[in-house]
Amino acid sequence: MNSAVTEGASSWKIFIHSLNHSPGLGRLLAVRLTSQLTDGVFQAALIGGVLFNPERHADPLAAALGFAVLLLPYSVIGPFAGALLDRWDRRNVLLWANVLRAVLIGLVAVAMATGGSDTLVLISALTVTGASRFVASGLSAALPHVAHREVIVATNALFTTLGGAMLSVGAGLTLGVRALVGNDNVGSAETILIGVVLALVAGLVAHGFPVLQLGPDRADDPGHSAAHAVAVGFVHGARAIIRCRPAAAALSAIGVHRFIFGVNTLTLFVFARHVDGGGDGLSRISLVLGCVAAGAFVAAFTTPILVARFGRRATLVAMLALGALAQLLLLTFTIQGFCTAAIGLGLVGQTTKLCGDVAMQVDIDDTVRGQVFSAQDALFNVAYVLAMVLTALVIGPQGRSVTLVLIGCGFYLVGIVVVRAVHPPGRDRQPGPFAEDHLPKPGAPSA
Repeated sequence: MNSAVTEGASSWKIFIHSLNHSPGLGRLLAVRLTSQLTDGVFQAALIGGVLFNPERHADPLAAALGFAVLLLPYSVIGPFAGALLDRWDRRNVLLWANVLRAVLIGLVAVAMATGGSDTLVLISALTVTGASRFVASGLSAALPHVAHREVIVATNALFTTLGGAMLSVGAGLTLGVRALVGNDNVGSAETILIGVVLALVAGLVAHGFPVLQLGPDRADDPGHSAAHAVAVGFVHGARAIIRCRPAAAALSAIGVHRFIFGVNTLTLFVFARHVDGGGDGLSRISLVLGCVAAGAFVAAFTTPILVARFGRRATLVAMLALGALAQLLLLTFTIQGFCTAAIGLGLVGQTTKLCGDVAMQVDIDDTVRGQVFSAQDALFNVAYVLAMVLTALVIGPQGRSVTLVLIGCGFYLVGIVVVRAVHPPGRDRQPGPFAEDHLPKPGAPSA
């Protein structure tokens, strides 16, 4: 294990050097952090404005359907639209998608302030979600152009975990502003407007990249129109995943976790609103989600070490086993039990996501990488929303369901079987250099 720690520490040292010497790595991190801070503010303000607004009333099924309206339509078009990430300059995608997101967030704030129906608010928010996911896919697809392959695990760990932390920071900022301006329609709209400023800042930072620095190196389907690329985008992305067993195994683990996370999320929403302690439950939900973020933060340090020592396959299996154990803690049906489980599940979710990102950045060709990341987003959202809708149909009014908890535990065990069957054996540990990696080598003097 000491050698694993040494390898992990070496990766971090090389990453710190890369941050100083790889053109654009720090700027891409800045875009990611401001983008996810925007997401954190917008998502928390939206949830507070719809589910915890005294002028609005939402039951569990309405909440689940709200998430479906937000996430499922983009999940259908995302894999097709992802083809544009493999044709257009990704720098322009990050710039204009953030500008578009700022405009759309402003429209959601108007719908909220004017007392628009939940349906109108959620449909408006759908467009923001689409732009946000497009930005996220663009950031992931662009990372190999500014980070050395040797440190892609550590770089992903830092980027993804700090991004997740910014979601929590955004949620905390929202809670503070909400306490100042109120939790009614107008107060919720004013809170949402913070996202407009943050999205514009993210776009401005992205504008600083040189043309085509983020790829693609060459367009997928050269000689065909963008419309043709969009039409075949899903097919190309799915075909690339099927042909790449490590990516397919990682996406299987991600899908299993996201389904269970959807079940647990709605269970938490219902349970927190009815457990003893008073209030509307928002503070208890925030506490549990903070514990999820804490587990994700730990993953930033443990994932490079685990992958360096055991490989992605063994790491995925271990995380799914940990998920099954953490799931059992929910049977206590106490906030303390939920918090403890949340730390473990946050670690599981972030580690599997990091392993999936590495598989797609290392094992998938750049010409279809944007389409594959968009397909991953679709899997994320479909599994999450499907779980929430099914849970809403069967969960009790107090949010206590032993059956749902045990089903989640069983899903994790099935995930272990799938990963072991799909992922080829062997230690896919630290990746070697990209053949097309033209960045300064780690440890080499910069020009």
